[in-house]
Amino acid sequence: MAHKNTICVWYDNGALEAATFYAKTFPDSEVSAVHHAPGDYPDGKQGDVLTVEFTVCGIPCVGLNGGPAFTHSEAFSFQISTEDQAETDRLWNAIVDNGGQESQCGWCRDRWGVSWQITPRVLLDAVTGADKAAAKRAFTAMMPMKKIDIATIEAAIRNG
Repeated sequence: MAHKNTICVWYDNGALEAATFYAKTFPDSEVSAVHHAPGDYPDGKQGDVLTVEFTVCGIPCVGLNGGPAFTHSEAFSFQISTEDQAETDRLWNAIVDNGGQESQCGWCRDRWGVSWQITPRVLLDAVTGADKAAAKRAFTAMMPMKKIDIATIEAAIRNG
C-alpha cells in the first residue's frame, strides 16, 4: 500500500541489513519490499539493492542505499516509547550490542549511524505533565543517564 508520507533513511550500503534488524527487533515492524537498481548509479551497479521498504513500529520507511555522500546525525532520530524496564533494556541492548553506541538521556546510535531514543513512557509523561516540579525532578534525574532507569525516574517523581 502506498503511503502519503514515508520516512526515507539514507544508508551508505546497508539498507537491507538495517531494515531486517529493525524488523526483528521492534514490534509491528517488517521488511515489505526490496528493490534492485535498474541500472548503474554513482555508488552502485545494476542489480544492487537500491531501496528497501520497511516499517518500524508501524511507521512506513524506505531505506536508500545512496552511498557515503551523506551521514546520519542526531538531527533525526526514531523515538520509541517503552512501557517498562524490560522493554527498555531489550531494545537498548539490541541496538548497542549489535555494533551500536550509547549516548546520553536515552539516546543510542545503531551500527548504521541512525539515532534512536529509547524512552520509557513514564519519563515522557513526567516531563510533559502538568506537575512542573515533578517534571523538573524527572528531567534532572534523566540528565546523567545513558539508558533510562525507570526506578530512578519514578523515585524522582515521587520525592517532591
